[in-house]
Amino acid sequence: MKHSYILAGTSFGKLSELFIRNGISLHPKLLLRTLFLLQNTLWASIFKRREIAKYRKVLKDHPIPDDPIIIIGHWRTGSTYLHQLLNLDDNLVTPSVFQVSVPDSFLVSRKYYKPVMTAMFEQNRPMDNVKLGFDEPQEDEYALFKLTIDSPLQHVIFPKSKDYFLKGYDNYEPNDKGSWTNAIKQFCKKLTFESGKRIVLKNPFHSLRIELLYEIFPKARFIHIHRHPFNVVPSTINMWNIVAKQNKLKGKWYEPKIEDVASVLNNMLYKIREDLTKLPKGSFCEVSFEDFEKDPVNSLKKIYSEIGMDFKNDIEDKVIAYVSQLKTYKKNKYSLSEDEKELIRKMMTNQFNYYNYKLN
Repeated sequence: MKHSYILAGTSFGKLSELFIRNGISLHPKLLLRTLFLLQNTLWASIFKRREIAKYRKVLKDHPIPDDPIIIIGHWRTGSTYLHQLLNLDDNLVTPSVFQVSVPDSFLVSRKYYKPVMTAMFEQNRPMDNVKLGFDEPQEDEYALFKLTIDSPLQHVIFPKSKDYFLKGYDNYEPNDKGSWTNAIKQFCKKLTFESGKRIVLKNPFHSLRIELLYEIFPKARFIHIHRHPFNVVPSTINMWNIVAKQNKLKGKWYEPKIEDVASVLNNMLYKIREDLTKLPKGSFCEVSFEDFEKDPVNSLKKIYSEIGMDFKNDIEDKVIAYVSQLKTYKKNKYSLSEDEKELIRKMMTNQFNYYNYKLN
């Protein structure tokens, strides 16, 4: 979808809460987006009520999964690629673009939304040209935001400061933990109800929710993927600029500064390392994107082994076939000045040493 995709599919009640909290812009372009979202809530609310009527009783008795696989790591570290490859395993299921778009009603609304959403999609994500489709894997933050309106994403849609919107967070835990916990449990319950498979979530915001998620899902397994900061920092700036441009409803967006993004990345890596060490052995593993990109099959075998899963031959065949289709894919390239590289190196000296990142 070309704009407002973060909030498209939100129910009328939740969207109204956001507008009451943040106000509405009268700028013609932004007002048009607001009107688009408001009419969209009509259908979202209708299908939500239909799903409740049809599935409330049966879902009540369906068990909440306690063993999701959760991919964490900063934005632009290759987590989407890892998510896509894990989705090739027939024993696993990832939330799809469709499911996170209408988390209140995806059990009943697929046949109604598919022709409309497919027509509105861009073929590739604008920030990196990665394939974007109705059933492609997608991160669950979009679903959780629509279900709870409790996410840092609110500050991309309604920016209120010149500062980088992720600056200053010690964690990304919700303000209302009870409502948020119930939302992620119910969302995951519906995923397993529909598929009967083990869930694989991918969500950079979960990187600073590890303790909370392990409390909610005591058999969860975490996969941390990381990447060289010289690639992550400029790519993250580009991503958020595009996301804000396509979703902003009020206020002025200010481009994140290199030092701010590097600081958030640095703090996130520290927090991930600290929180993962508190988990039992076998509950997590780490992989560098550079290694994963060079040898995805053996990297996956290592991941499966470290978190206690069986890697079967048919998965290897599917991965090889999938990767072969990507040979023509061209990644975005970013250039940093020597001064910018030096700034990142100084801010992240410990990370460069710990992860053995090249200095140039």
